[in-house]
Amino acid sequence: MAWRRSVIRLVGDLNLLRSFLPRGAALLHSHATSFGFKEVPEEEKSKLVGNVFSSVASNYDLMNDMMSAGLHRLWKDRLVSKLHPFPGMKHLDVAGGTGDVAFRVLESINSVSRRAMQDGLAETEEETQIYICDINPNMLNVGKKRAIERGLGENHCLHWIEGDAEALTFEDESMDGYTIAFGIRNVTHIEKALAEAYRVLKRGGRFLCLELSHVELPIFKQLYDYYSFSVIPAMGELVAGDRESYQYLVESIRRFPNQEAFARMIVDTGFEKVEYENLVGGVVAIQSGLKL
Repeated sequence: MAWRRSVIRLVGDLNLLRSFLPRGAALLHSHATSFGFKEVPEEEKSKLVGNVFSSVASNYDLMNDMMSAGLHRLWKDRLVSKLHPFPGMKHLDVAGGTGDVAFRVLESINSVSRRAMQDGLAETEEETQIYICDINPNMLNVGKKRAIERGLGENHCLHWIEGDAEALTFEDESMDGYTIAFGIRNVTHIEKALAEAYRVLKRGGRFLCLELSHVELPIFKQLYDYYSFSVIPAMGELVAGDRESYQYLVESIRRFPNQEAFARMIVDTGFEKVEYENLVGGVVAIQSGLKL
């Protein structure tokens, strides 16, 4: 029959193709993933996201202030308050190249140390270590510059690492805390990033994720959608000369799982006591979990 001849011919073509491959090599499959509202091959997404953040790095702080009316500072304060930093902790902040979260963690730890000294309590013998990991060197350069401006350029507690959230170079169970702020929606495989977070955390370690999320209140959602798709890209073009990058940023929010779906992903990774806190009606959410 004709269909059988077609199948036989297809199998023959595949076998011929395999004969040109090195022994043990497999045929490669390219899967699609989202880049904003577009579908792109998985292997291209990290490069495209890298281009976005290389473009916005120099105006990142200014645009964050303008887009959120300065509220992103309060959101990051809240994130760190839920972390409960302590002297001697080893903390990893992923996708945190500008240092915004890391500086807050260090400031919180220093505050705890000062209070302990005032109360006559002994300091811990372990030295605090805060690792700032980002896949984009331009964002890390912004953070290092900000550290120097804050007088932290020679601070031995801060370590700047160029690395991938999906393939961290840190040892198993080496961190007391893990934070990621406005970064996880940009990775190619969210499940891999969550698995890496779980792997590097010690037992009892805390996972915290601050991310732009989903607004459900109908009237507020309409206003938020208009602001996101009409105002933010125009603002990006006016201030940073880059409309496309900010168009991607607002589209990526809509493609990210909602609060309940993302919480289930965190649970499926192995974290326990998973919960989330909506801020500004769900414009952002803080997801948290413990490795027990």
